[in-house]
Amino acid sequence: MNQTATAEATVGQLVAEKPSRSRVFEKLGIDYCCGGKIPLSEACAKKNLDPGTVLAMLEATEGGAASVQDQDPAGMTLTQLCTHIVEVHHDYLREELPRIEHLAQKVAKTHGGKWTWTVELAEVFGGLQEELTQHMMKEERVLFPSICDLEAGRTPRTACGNHLHGPISVMEDEHDSAGRALARMSELSNHYQAPEGACNTFRALLDALAFLEKDLHQHIHKENNILFPKAMERFCS
Repeated sequence: MNQTATAEATVGQLVAEKPSRSRVFEKLGIDYCCGGKIPLSEACAKKNLDPGTVLAMLEATEGGAASVQDQDPAGMTLTQLCTHIVEVHHDYLREELPRIEHLAQKVAKTHGGKWTWTVELAEVFGGLQEELTQHMMKEERVLFPSICDLEAGRTPRTACGNHLHGPISVMEDEHDSAGRALARMSELSNHYQAPEGACNTFRALLDALAFLEKDLHQHIHKENNILFPKAMERFCS
């Protein structure tokens, strides 16, 4: 059940209760994934925002029609959530990362002389792509199977076993690294705004990166603020 938003609730908790609230935080530039463990009041202070105004914006989402994409990850079982993350977010990354890599390299090669920041953008993205590829493999081969086995009452088939704290800490550290890469790409590109005279390939790259950022925010939020805490509370307490 969704609860009334309060300034004392953490940003991650607020989005976990109602995923559509993430739209407000995206609009205001409030980090609800890697930075989701701080209270809304603190997040507002960092952005010089009035908590009362932000709460009113959040409450305004309560009466809106639910989007087809507004699934409730907090209401899923751990196994369902692992499957959801793989099918919605991992599969998207597997399909989209190679396309973005091609666009980034093409833009850097073609326009790097005029817009030198595109060269660093391509380098940052390349590092992020490599890290995400390894990250997904570790989750799908080790951490997620262990969580699913534990929930089903089976002995985990992976080396992770029921020792979830270490692997989860590694995943959270990698989420932080991905967040830094996203922040740097956004900074380099002026928040993915195409410069005057940019070609269609350039615009396609920035559009793809903007969508990637939003998807990764949702992806990391579901793991950091819902899946991992639930698994730790259930199997490591």
